[in-house]
Amino acid sequence: MKLRSVSNTIFISLFVLFSSLLINPLCADDTDSIRYYISDSHLHFVDFLQETDGIDSLYRKMKSAGVDHIMINGLSLVKKWDSVDPIRPQYYLSDASKVYWYSATDFIVARAVMSLDEEDQSHFHPFICGFNPTDMNGIDHIKRMYEWYPDFWEGIGEIQTRHDDLSALSYGEKPRANHPALNAVYDFAAENDLPVSIHSNITSVWVHEPLYLHEIEEAIKNHPNTRFVWAHAGISRRIVVPSLVEDIRRMLNTYPNLWVDLSWVVYPMDVAPDHEPAKEWIELVEEFPDRFLVGTDSIGHFGEYKDNITRYYILLDALSPKTALLVARDNFLSILPKRVQDKL
Repeated sequence: MKLRSVSNTIFISLFVLFSSLLINPLCADDTDSIRYYISDSHLHFVDFLQETDGIDSLYRKMKSAGVDHIMINGLSLVKKWDSVDPIRPQYYLSDASKVYWYSATDFIVARAVMSLDEEDQSHFHPFICGFNPTDMNGIDHIKRMYEWYPDFWEGIGEIQTRHDDLSALSYGEKPRANHPALNAVYDFAAENDLPVSIHSNITSVWVHEPLYLHEIEEAIKNHPNTRFVWAHAGISRRIVVPSLVEDIRRMLNTYPNLWVDLSWVVYPMDVAPDHEPAKEWIELVEEFPDRFLVGTDSIGHFGEYKDNITRYYILLDALSPKTALLVARDNFLSILPKRVQDKL
């Protein structure tokens, strides 16, 4: 009888374990391939129609990918559906219709993050982005968000300035990093200990010189107390600048308030073409180990989230262990407001 009882106990235990793996497959093997715990420094919770898979989906995906901290912002632009277009556009490049500025994107992010319990919220770091960077009134929206959601926002951006096709499709004046309307934004960021993530192309398509580098350099130089994260190292689709590594090296040597985000196309085009880390980039990152960030640049949909973040393993494996830890996780945390860092 005793042997039979033990056998039944073992059978029941195995049955419960097997059932739990079927119910929650993440416990089985989804996390087995995680080699680095990463901070995703660049993610858009919504797409260009302000649609999203939702905060619960994102939370599951990031946890299964080994991401324990994430910069989360909306998208400051919405793709217009023109009456002449028979199909609803899904992306800003879907057709020739314009995009327009959309401040409600910040409310979407705030509602989503605040729907989580306090512990889960601590993994998300929301940035304000829903303003027109050419509007001298844009600072009013930022101040309003900051007042209405006290101790909630942890940064500003991604500010969409010079951005090839996206700029061409936007209504009105074209944004640039050194636009007068952004001076008040940068000052507000410094006064409230907020980092600023900004997209500012280093040049235009087919011009292989840093034609617009002076725009972001002027902003960084004139606001030394503001922490800037240069999104995608100034690179977008079809932009090729042979001097990019040297340009970034000079900028990092000159401005201690600058960090570089390696998300989106700069990673496969420049940093790790053909899935091999470029020697000059490895040397650059090792030279400035505390100044580079990685991120998915996901836009509202997270089906490929794990692949998009674990692709950086190629880069991280090529770095020294100390530098890899900084780039993967700690550098992003280091730019957050002190009030946030004190809680980490």
